[in-house]
Amino acid sequence: MKATGIVRRIDDLGRVVIPKEIRRTMRIREGDPLEIYTNPDGEVIFKKYSPINELSEGAVQAAEVIAKLGSAPAVVFDNDHVVAVSGISKKEYSQRRLSPALEELLQQRRSYEYTSAAERAFYPVEGMNAHALAIAPIISGGDVSGAVAFVAEKENECATVKQALLAKTAALFLGKQIGD
Repeated sequence: MKATGIVRRIDDLGRVVIPKEIRRTMRIREGDPLEIYTNPDGEVIFKKYSPINELSEGAVQAAEVIAKLGSAPAVVFDNDHVVAVSGISKKEYSQRRLSPALEELLQQRRSYEYTSAAERAFYPVEGMNAHALAIAPIISGGDVSGAVAFVAEKENECATVKQALLAKTAALFLGKQIGD
């Protein structure tokens, strides 16, 4: 754990203000759920809550199944990071952040398909140069919880109808699992 040097007091209602710099760095937005952890040493830790992480084994299995059926690497995201991958290096992708472009797409609750090499490529993972073939948002209880995506292995590779449907199906399935 890293000290920030910032000290805040608890107000009479038990609230603590998380400084803007930390919220921006950690990508914490108004309304984001935070999970509270404590340990015997008296530490209180706030961690962004991710319902997709609760289903981590299910997300891994979904990625494996759709990667096989779609014949392309599959990635499952929560709202901040890569949660599961199949068909590509887990070490390279594990815990990488979503690209700002993917964050914006999810805020708009939109799906995406790369259908022509004439289109501008969409890169869903920060620091990785594999473009997205198909992306579908995971929606549960009216909230976007993450996304399911296929990523390209070749530069001008386009999405197939099957990949787009598999991404949407997996996203619907994971959204249903979160809601239950």
